[in-house]
Order: sequence, then structure tokens, then C-alpha cells
Amino acid sequence: MSSRRNFIKQTGIIGMVGMINPIETFAEVSQTTSFLTSQKTKWADGSRLVVSISMQFEAGGQPDNAESPFPQNIQKGYIDLPAATWYHYGYKEGIPRMLDNWDRLGVKVTSHMVGTAVLKNPELAKEIVQRGHEAAAHGMNWSTQYTMPYEEEKKFIKDGVDAIKNITGFTAVGYNANWLRRGTNTLNILQELGFKYHIDDISRDEPFIIQVKNKDFAVVPYTLRCNDIVLIEGKNFSADQFLQQVKMEFDQLYAESETQRRQMSISFHDRIGGTPQIVKAANDLIQYMQQHKGVSFKRKDEIAEMALHDKTTIRE
Repeated sequence: MSSRRNFIKQTGIIGMVGMINPIETFAEVSQTTSFLTSQKTKWADGSRLVVSISMQFEAGGQPDNAESPFPQNIQKGYIDLPAATWYHYGYKEGIPRMLDNWDRLGVKVTSHMVGTAVLKNPELAKEIVQRGHEAAAHGMNWSTQYTMPYEEEKKFIKDGVDAIKNITGFTAVGYNANWLRRGTNTLNILQELGFKYHIDDISRDEPFIIQVKNKDFAVVPYTLRCNDIVLIEGKNFSADQFLQQVKMEFDQLYAESETQRRQMSISFHDRIGGTPQIVKAANDLIQYMQQHKGVSFKRKDEIAEMALHDKTTIRE
């Protein structure tokens, strides 16, 4: 499948088959993994280092006059129309370009989807899932959820999940709050709604398990160090600087992975990571990683399943 256009043509026959959640097959695979291999590599499937890529699907769900590279000097009462086109780029060019790149590289990613973005671009949301990527929840919109009362926040999260389910057929089991800022009730709500993991934690370089409502709940750590919105937009890194920083992170974690369980996270946003220069940087970076023995690329739902079924996973 060499291009997005070819993919769209082929899906007329394939239909919704690609929406089947591969987690169901994970248990069968993990049961065949030898005990000795898992002890040597620290990962139950035999991987030495697991790399997890996030592809944020937010564009289209942003409020008017959301933060952008344009000067924040728009006069009150007016809509910054040119700045809005920066977000339009995310679903018109960014995600389609990234999807083709993931296909060329043979990797699957986790797409954190804002509910309103999914509703405004349903075909693109469906395509992400049909190509084998995970659809994770990212709220219904860009509202600040940590200030919401319990029932309001629960509806906010559930509405986002329902939007993804209704459009793509995929039931989200992972959650990412806006800028990781969950509230004191968020984890309890996620457990109630049947989620298996969240990513709003940057305290470790490997997954771990916490207790939420007296049940196991997985944490699959996110990243700020290898995040395009932080480095490219926040610190004005060039594509070369971004590539070098993430490559150095990989080299260190790969060395550590010889003796301990390591996970590397990388984050791309639709209107930033989908630009030509950053897609080229991502392509070069992943090809470099793929040259190293034992490196695997996994969706976050797969990582959460591994963590929850591995008795050696760190518990907090």
C-alpha cells in the first residue's frame, strides 16, 4: 500500500474489517513467549526496547483563536482566520502524510483523538483505524477538564469515547487529557468507563501499574522531551535539532535496555509532525532505530496489555 489514494481505493472491498481490535490476539501471542526469553529481555514478547509513537488528532476540534505560531494580538471580538488554517493543515495534509510514512516504515501508532475533531473529519478518523492504528480518547474538545465536577467530567470523557466508537467502530481503552492535566477524579472515571490505561504521566521510562478503585490500571508514560509541540513550537527547534535530540534519547535508552525494561515515547501532532520536514526527520529516525536488534514499535494499548499481564511490571 504505497499511498493514501491507493489505500482509499482498496478499502471499498476491505470495509470495516480493519477496525477489529488486535488486542484479542495478544494473549495468544504472549502465551507462546518463552519464560527464558522474557527474563533476558525484560519484555514479555522478547523485545529489547519498545518504542511507542503518538499521533495527536486534534485539528478541527480547537476553539476559535486557539494558540498558534501567529502573533497573539488579534483584537477582541474577531476570529483569527489565517491562524485557523494552521490547524486545517493537520487534517488536510499532516495526518495523511504521516499515515503514508507509517505504512512505508511498517509501524503502528496510537492516535489520541479529540471527539469534535473526529466528528468533523470522520473519513480520516476511520482511515486511521482501518490502517491498523489505535484510536485513543483525548476528550470531547479542548475544554479544561480538571476544573469539571465529577459527572460533568465523566460525560466529557464518555462523549469523546462515543464519538470515536460511532465513527470508527473502535472502543478506546487509553486516555490522554489536554496537556496531560487530568483532575483528581479523572482516573476513577476512567476505571468506571472501562479504560485500561492513561498516558498523563512522565515519571518513568517504562510502563507501570497503579491501583484505581482497588483494581489494576496501567500507566504508559508520555513524553515532553521527544514531543514536537514542545520542541518545534515551544523551543523553535529545527528539524535537524529535533532529530538529533530524539536520536540521542534512543541511543541512551537502548544502552540501558540491555539490563532493564525500557520504553521510548515519541509524540507528533497533526499540524506539526505532519509537515514535510518533520515527516522526513521521523522517517530517518525510525529507519535508524530499526537497524538495532530487538527494537519493536507498539501501540499503547498493546503496551498496556503487556504490562497488566506481566508479574514483573513495577507497581506503585
